[in-house]
Amino acid sequence: MEGEWRKSILVTGGAGYIGSHTTLQLLLDGYKVVVIDNLDNSSEEAVRRVAKLAGEYGHNLSFHQVDLRDKEATEKVFSLEKFDAVIHFAGLKAVGESVAKPLLYYNNNIVGTLNLLEIMTAHNCKKLVFSSSATVYGQPNEVPCTEDFPLCAMNPYGRTKLFIEEICRDAHQADPEWKIMLLRYFNPVGAHSSGNIGEDPRGIPNNLMPFVQQVAVGRRPELVVFGTDYKTKDGTGVRDYIHVMDLSDGHIAALRKLFETKDIGCEVYNLGTGQGTSVLEMVAAFEKASGKKIPLKLADRRPGDPETVYASTEKAEQELNWKAQYGIEEMCRDQWNWARKNPWGYGSPETD
Repeated sequence: MEGEWRKSILVTGGAGYIGSHTTLQLLLDGYKVVVIDNLDNSSEEAVRRVAKLAGEYGHNLSFHQVDLRDKEATEKVFSLEKFDAVIHFAGLKAVGESVAKPLLYYNNNIVGTLNLLEIMTAHNCKKLVFSSSATVYGQPNEVPCTEDFPLCAMNPYGRTKLFIEEICRDAHQADPEWKIMLLRYFNPVGAHSSGNIGEDPRGIPNNLMPFVQQVAVGRRPELVVFGTDYKTKDGTGVRDYIHVMDLSDGHIAALRKLFETKDIGCEVYNLGTGQGTSVLEMVAAFEKASGKKIPLKLADRRPGDPETVYASTEKAEQELNWKAQYGIEEMCRDQWNWARKNPWGYGSPETD
């Protein structure tokens, strides 16, 4: 893949949490990467740090601040470079906010994706890896979730992921030249082992680990645990947490399959560990990794939160030759390393 044969990948939302870690892995794998991001919930500092971490490969990264809803600006990026494939992370992702502002979510996530697909079609770039989510399973009747489970999203955020999956399936149906990987993530946590890039949500975090991390560094007084009366081992919700580096490697594996397999069509894969971990187990593991006590405030269940969700990962293991390598100890260790080095994420107390 040296020289002019180096494949060029467009990463939308590449300044975000999963996008930045995947961009780094792509660079280290020898790909040329162009990141576009509107920096709505991310930081250009993440892109700078990725370039640095990539060392001699850092020069293969370029960045454009572009919103996918701005069709002209997106089109311009495609006219500058011919892309071999696109990895599409860009999207708003807070469940609570999506319930309060559904139109914002439909506009940002769906209109942005439609623009992207139309421009990709016009430029004859028809290989796509899409960042979907386990939320498309809604409240599954059984676990582990397999890829052929009935789909039912419980909130506008989840519905945007589900609708985009359907749009991708329809696009491929109409034009078999499209080769699409739909990756359903479970619960990404952790950070790069350097501690230089990690998750840095704006405002109040929606996911467990950034919240725990902010309590540990003194940014928040306590962790609110929603629901302690579930029929689980300790009464708290059970989820499938996956290390962000494992998740990044899953994207590389999916991309490789797109390039190597002739008739791929539109395929869907779960990316998780296949293990369920409760909220309290995760908190205990983080306390152990950080040596910090996390004060808890117990609260009622959140509407729409399922009790237990974890992945069946057999399909990804067999077809992508990919399997998660890290357990919750490593996830918490790396999360704490990032938090300790960057208590205010990419910003400072003033910008919070």
